[in-house]
Amino acid sequence: MNHPDRPAGRALSEAEAEAEAVRLIAEGYSRNAPVATSYKDVSPAQSTGATPVQQPGRTAMSQGATDASVLMLAGAGSVSMVSVSAGILMYLSQYADPVVCGIVLGAPTVVVLALCRLVRRAKEVVEAAPPVIHNHYEGTVIQDNTEINTHTRGVIARTRNHFDR
Repeated sequence: MNHPDRPAGRALSEAEAEAEAVRLIAEGYSRNAPVATSYKDVSPAQSTGATPVQQPGRTAMSQGATDASVLMLAGAGSVSMVSVSAGILMYLSQYADPVVCGIVLGAPTVVVLALCRLVRRAKEVVEAAPPVIHNHYEGTVIQDNTEINTHTRGVIARTRNHFDR
């Protein structure tokens, strides 16, 4: 920070810098020093720490996004293998019917997609099942199954409770 009496851009000598430091310290500890009510730092912000570096491999994702990504990659791979083999077959035979090739080579893809759907439904059913609760007791346990039958009759309601034992 430049002193008001010194032109901007002129560097301090070693002796001037030490004298300025002593003056600022004395001014900071004096009782009649002016108190700053605000301060605006105009120096450019410096980055601290290491900047993020792109890591090799897949980016970080949630477990569900990772599962979906793997499923899409597997589906794309199987579809491309079927398509390439169908194209090679049609090229080599020179008289193959494209509809027949599509049906014959597309059937495994349909089966795989149906199995994926079945596995997903089974997974949803397992997740929706109520949890199994195991209670472990020590000592004497008394289990009371009391049923209460309630009958209410009349304009002015009278309730009679029957305890069946």
